[in-house]
Amino acid sequence: MLRRFVIGSGFLLGAATFVFAGRLIVRVDPPAHADAIYVLGGSRVDRWLEAVELYNAGHAPLILLSPGGQESGQRLLAARGIHVPSEVDIARDVMVGQMGLPATAVEVLPGAVDNTAQEAEAIAGRARASGWRALIIITSRPATRRAGHAFERVLGDGVRVVVRDAPFDDFNGTWWWTDRAWFRATFYEFPKLVAYWLGLGA
Repeated sequence: MLRRFVIGSGFLLGAATFVFAGRLIVRVDPPAHADAIYVLGGSRVDRWLEAVELYNAGHAPLILLSPGGQESGQRLLAARGIHVPSEVDIARDVMVGQMGLPATAVEVLPGAVDNTAQEAEAIAGRARASGWRALIIITSRPATRRAGHAFERVLGDGVRVVVRDAPFDDFNGTWWWTDRAWFRATFYEFPKLVAYWLGLGA
């Protein structure tokens, strides 16, 4: 009987985890006032477009764009003094040149980052030095809970982290297994989220 109970409980737990995995990885906070909006890398348009909406609504006076990673060729050319515009450079040009945002309101962070933890580290020093009390971060919907956890771990209790997604992201955490892209995103994010909960995420 005990063996059946353990097997049955394990099956139910596994089934519940499967069904709710898509919901567990999503965290979208209500819009709130913050000192800055930080757009994480990985999107050509959707994420920074949400940042523009939040900026225009008065939620923060500054938009910071993650520099993202760099290819080997980019680093080689940079060493020769040749600048190749990146996606974030182009995004900033559109935001300032075509959408009318003040040039002082949109910045591209220097350097390069390879993952969410590095993006959090890249902003942490500035947040502390500037005395920020709240920071809005924008990422893809399936990555929201993991990103929020990563930033809260790095920034600590002194900076409130408000997590937003790109509203144009059609990921559905309730029916994640019915769409190939949603299925792939969930199976990519859920193990990484568990690793963060266990203190292993990077």
